[in-house]
Parts: sequence; C-alpha cells; structure tokens
Amino acid sequence: MEHTLIQTLKDLRGNPRVCVFTEPMWGLSMNLCLPYASVFMLALGLNDLQVGITASIYMFSQMIFSLLSGIITDKLGRRLTTAVFDFIAWSVPCLIWAFAENFWFFAVAAVFNGAMKITTVSWDCLLIEDAEKHMITRIYSWVIICGNLSALFAPIASILVSRLTLVPAVRILYINAFVVMTLKLVILYFRSKETRQGAIRVQETSGQSVLTLLAGYKDVIRQMFKSQGILFSVIVSVLVEIIAMINLTFWQIIASKRIGVSDQWLPLFPMLRSVIAIVFFFTIISRINQSKLKFPLIAGYSSAFTGSLILILLPQGIVGYIGLIVSLIFDSLGSALLATLRESIVALQADPHERSRVMAVLHTFVMLVSVPFGYIAGLLSEYSRALPFALNMVLLLAGIVTALVYFSREQKILECR
Repeated sequence: MEHTLIQTLKDLRGNPRVCVFTEPMWGLSMNLCLPYASVFMLALGLNDLQVGITASIYMFSQMIFSLLSGIITDKLGRRLTTAVFDFIAWSVPCLIWAFAENFWFFAVAAVFNGAMKITTVSWDCLLIEDAEKHMITRIYSWVIICGNLSALFAPIASILVSRLTLVPAVRILYINAFVVMTLKLVILYFRSKETRQGAIRVQETSGQSVLTLLAGYKDVIRQMFKSQGILFSVIVSVLVEIIAMINLTFWQIIASKRIGVSDQWLPLFPMLRSVIAIVFFFTIISRINQSKLKFPLIAGYSSAFTGSLILILLPQGIVGYIGLIVSLIFDSLGSALLATLRESIVALQADPHERSRVMAVLHTFVMLVSVPFGYIAGLLSEYSRALPFALNMVLLLAGIVTALVYFSREQKILECR
C-alpha cells in the first residue's frame, strides 16, 4: 500500500515529529516579513545594487559559518547547536531589521543571519538521523509544506501595510518574528533529544581542538570528490541555492517596480505560491520514488524556467497580474520539486557516520560559489529588473544539462553491472 504524506505525518516520532510540528511557526514569523524584505530596503533608501551586495554579504557569511558548522554541530551536539545558533541567526537579525535605518544595519544583520548555515546542518541532522531512511523524501516534503503554511497568515501583513504604510508595518512584523522565532527554538530544544549519532560525535570530538577537527576535513573532501553522487548533489545544491537567492531577493522588486503590484498586495502572491505548492505536494511530489529522481529533477528545472520566462515578459496592468499568477504556478511546482529533491539527494548520498562534516563541506562549497551572484544579480537589476531572472533561466538550463549527463552515466554503469 502506498505510503502517503498523511500516513508519514501520523508515523512521525521523536525528533522528526517535533522538528516538523514546530516548522509552521515560520508562517507566523519570518514568512510574514519576507515578501517585503527587498522593498523595505528600497523604502529606506537602498538601491538595487546595495540590495544585491547585502545578499552577497549574507552568502559570504554563510560560507564562513558553513565551514565551522560540522565542527560546532559535532562538539555541541545537534540539539544545543540548533538552539544557540537559531537565536544568533534569526532572533538577533530580526531585532536589527526592526530598527534598521540604512545599508549598514542590513549588512550587519546579514552577517548574523549567515549563522543559519550552522543550524542548516544541525537541524537537518536532528530531523533525519533517527528517522527511517525510506521516509526521508516525505519528511522533507512535510518540512516544506509546513513552511508554506505561511499562506494562512499572509493577509495579516497585507492589512498591516494597508493601515500603517510599508515601513512601520514591516518593523512591527520583524519584532513579531523575533518573539515567535525565539519561542520556536525554545520549544524545539525542550521537546527534542540528542540523536544517537550526535551523542557519539560529541563523545568522539571531546577534547579535540577546532584546528584538529578542521584538519580532519581533508579526508572528508577526498572521499567526496571520489563520489559522483556527492559531486552531483553539490552541483544541484549550488544551482538551487543561487536560483532561490535571486527569487527571494529580487521577486518583490520586479513585481512592485516593473509590473506595478502595490505594497499591500505583495504578500498575497507568495500566499498564492504557498497554496499552489501545498497542492502540488499532495498531488504530485508525494508520488516521487526516491530511486527514480531523474524525471522529477528535470521537471523541476523546466517548470521553474517556464515561470521565469513568463515573469520577464509581463507588462503592467491587469495582464501583468494574471500573468504573474500563471508564472507563480510554474514557479511553485519547480521550486517545490527542486527544494525537496535537493535535500533528499544530499541526505541519500551522505555517509550517515560523516553526515555533519559532509554537509558542512558541501554547504561551504555551495556558498563559496554562490557569493558573487548576489552582487551580479544586483548589478543586472540596476540595468533591467528582468535580467536577474534571465540569469536564473541560464542556471536552470545548466541544471537540466547536468542532470541529463549524470543520469545517463548512472544508467550506463547499471547496464555494465
């Protein structure tokens, strides 16, 4: 009998259960702010290039923290690391954003926010290390579904902006995000427990210096470069990371400044994106077979490409609004597929005994490659607000080509056996 998403949710126990069940709190916190993040910067006097530079600072910070993430996660344990660095990466920046006045506030907040790469590793380990392997893809599906539940709360942001205007409303939303995100990390800490592998790594790394543990990365890197599967997961992660960053940073700008969507309506489009994504999870993505990822991955790239193509061709007015909805349908399917498959491919390829260090090296490399793209996209947006999405289209085509080559080689290897 097919193992449905609903059954997966019922079967969740322990850490996977508390990780998934606290994830909807994103909808009451950060996801209320994100539709306004870039236009909030513009309203405070930043230009498109400075918005792009802020994104690059954020990605550079992520690169540094990625390098340390495996070591910190192993020494402190998955549970404590997640609590401490969630506060540093989310609660602290929320307060800075709430009282921001100019570019430098956003630059400093981006440095703190980059610490989220540590909790990307520690939280992922907390989520899946004690989970059954056959459930991993569906667990990640639920994580993304819960993130998309922010759709239920988007009208709150819209009402605030219409009543108070953009800047004061967004400041209130960031203060709210500080409170809710802090509550989320407290609940997660007290309701979770250290994973079996986490307890082993805490004991193994006890008494070892950071430099000694950094030196140990050499063996991990050597093993990674011998694995075609890991290398492929790195390429997928790099492409999806850059594409997501460009979408997150510049979508509000093109919708507001080029297509003409008014400030109070901006959150309703991400709300629609979330609703569409949830529908796709229950009708399409839940049927993905972990052993057959070629078609879903190529479909994800193709759907996101179509969404970007429609977006850059849209005029102002009612046609633009309708076209924006069509674009979001394709983008929602593409983003949902790529986000789920990216995490699943990494989780399935990583050695369970070296998961934290493999993920740390992987995320460091992903950020190293991604850093310049915030600046590049900002520079492109200065010339035309459609150009960052043209860049996305090039990256998505590269993803399709890479997937075709990789799965073709995999098929040949299977045939030789």
